[in-house]
Amino acid sequence: MTGIKAILFDLEGTLIKRDPVPEVFLKILRKHGIHVPRERTEEDFPEFMEEMSPESFKLPYRIFWRIYNVKVLEKLGIKGDLERIADIVTDEWWDNANLEVYEDVRETLEAIRRRKISVGIVSNGFQKDIREVLSRTRLEGNFSIIVGVDNVGKPKPHREIFLYALERLKVKPYESIFVGDNPHTDYKGAGSVGIKPLLIDREDVVQGDYCKIRDLRELISCLQEG
Repeated sequence: MTGIKAILFDLEGTLIKRDPVPEVFLKILRKHGIHVPRERTEEDFPEFMEEMSPESFKLPYRIFWRIYNVKVLEKLGIKGDLERIADIVTDEWWDNANLEVYEDVRETLEAIRRRKISVGIVSNGFQKDIREVLSRTRLEGNFSIIVGVDNVGKPKPHREIFLYALERLKVKPYESIFVGDNPHTDYKGAGSVGIKPLLIDREDVVQGDYCKIRDLRELISCLQEG
């Protein structure tokens, strides 16, 4: 891979792992003695991109998550002051998420920096959440740019969020690599603007015609071969 000037990463599922959303959500409710009246299903915890309208990504952070959390609480059949409970979930989310850095991350980031290649994050999270995660996992300071959904008001796979990152770094799409774990939002989204996409598939479970790696350290080998 010659001529690469920037490598962009997704955050959760790529650099960071956490407990599943349903587990975190229900853990917080239990801590506050809030009873879920029926057995929950995965459909009660939809991806926020599916649940929220495109315009909602321009809302203030706290309002966005209040709306989303209220939707989930309603699906769970929770009664009471749902906006208050929704704010509790937001406030206590990262204390209960059990964040962990994948074992291949720190070595990979250090190797990329030694090659004088810019490193960035492009995430569908809000800036506040991204920076909280990086602080808690002691990864802050490793990235030239951090781009969240609130920087452009549109999530991946929309072109705007990728183009914003490239503009900030002052690099061309063909000079960049994007590494993420989602075939649609990450791989196809990055590829749509001409960035070389790589799919991190640690469990080797994703089917399809993708350029895949199972360990981020494979990225180092690719750069060395270039």
